[in-house]
Amino acid sequence: MTTVLFACVHNAGRSQMAAAFFNAVADPAKAHAVSAGTMPAAQVHPEVVEVMREIGIDLATAQPRAMISIPLHFVDMLVTMGCAMEECPVAPGVRCEDWPLADPKGQSPARVREIRDEIRERVRRLVVAEGWAAA
Repeated sequence: MTTVLFACVHNAGRSQMAAAFFNAVADPAKAHAVSAGTMPAAQVHPEVVEVMREIGIDLATAQPRAMISIPLHFVDMLVTMGCAMEECPVAPGVRCEDWPLADPKGQSPARVREIRDEIRERVRRLVVAEGWAAA
């Protein structure tokens, strides 16, 4: 089974959305996702919880967590989510991609929806391209 780690600085927005979308569309026998951050926040951003709830995904109880809590030897792919180079997590020896995405924190609901929808589409394309889609 493939493990994909979605990571950003605070693990309170982009990476939480990406992991939720990934686990909703990927075949659990082929791949699953986790998320983490280099400096995790206390909670998922309320504006992110709100726009995800609109589409039936509840992140209200999701807890941001630190990258150091993820055993990287189990991670096959790391997707960083638009963090600055000095803040981006690294995982030597792991396939990496960076998705340059705006931070949803403090944005209007309309802007957070745009970010959400871009993440959903990027996740969908990744899952299909890698052959991880659920039947």
